[in-house]
Amino acid sequence: MDYFRVNVSTYDSSKEFVVTRPASMNNPKDHSVMFIQKKYLSNASKFATVFGCLIFWPDGVEVPVDISSKHAVCICKDPHIEFCRFFKEHGITNYVLPGEIVERDHYITCGNVEIGEGTKVFPYVYINGNVTIGKNCYIGAGTKIIGNVYIGDDVLIRENAVIGADGLTTDRDENGEAVTMPQFGGVIIEDNVQIGASVIIERGAIDNTVIKSGCKLDNACFVAHNNTIGNNVFMVGESSTFGSVTIGDNTLISGNASIRQGLSVGKNCIVGVGSIVTRSVKDKTTVMGNPAKAIFSPGSR
Repeated sequence: MDYFRVNVSTYDSSKEFVVTRPASMNNPKDHSVMFIQKKYLSNASKFATVFGCLIFWPDGVEVPVDISSKHAVCICKDPHIEFCRFFKEHGITNYVLPGEIVERDHYITCGNVEIGEGTKVFPYVYINGNVTIGKNCYIGAGTKIIGNVYIGDDVLIRENAVIGADGLTTDRDENGEAVTMPQFGGVIIEDNVQIGASVIIERGAIDNTVIKSGCKLDNACFVAHNNTIGNNVFMVGESSTFGSVTIGDNTLISGNASIRQGLSVGKNCIVGVGSIVTRSVKDKTTVMGNPAKAIFSPGSR
């Protein structure tokens, strides 16, 4: 999909082609805009697998020939800020705009919406975008489903949930002003998931936010952009996972716990009530406190 068309010659005068979308290091694509920070340079070989990209590259680091020959490279002090600034300078927002409004039985859809057999949609629901909802689902009153969203079969979404909200992918430039990256990803919710009232699930910044089969999210939970929540994870009320968090299968996140951005919590873990997780957690570990510390892990007894 082409989200925009920007000629790269402004950034690298030796190149003359267009880029059409953003891409992540996890899923690089041809003719995309990407960036890499110094701490992730070990992954730079992924750029060699694609062609015709604009890459924001950290200064002081030599660009390999197999990358500079295939891509437009913009060397800069802070690649993430320049990546965000790219969208601001070109007026790229990617807001989910309403399509043709269709009024159904006391709820509204816009865009390309498919709803499976046996699914019940209650009053005052708003569905807008490329949305597929599977069979035998329950969509509670006042729920909003926005953007590129896939919902599997037998999914229960309670009242006033928001699926597909934009995340705060924002940095500050050298003057302290905000530079924000638009959100291009979607949300995938697999089969047999339960989502409580007033839960917010953000769409991915570039790749999708994924809630895997059997998850149970209690009321007022928050799942930020780019999260992957594993199979059969339980999140108790008012718990939060911030950007790019990964939670392993069968883990319990207790009430009012928070997990900092970019971390992973392994399989079969327990995060205690009110805990603030500031480091990644290995499989089969129980952590508690602020900052959260392991009170049990394999081999500790």
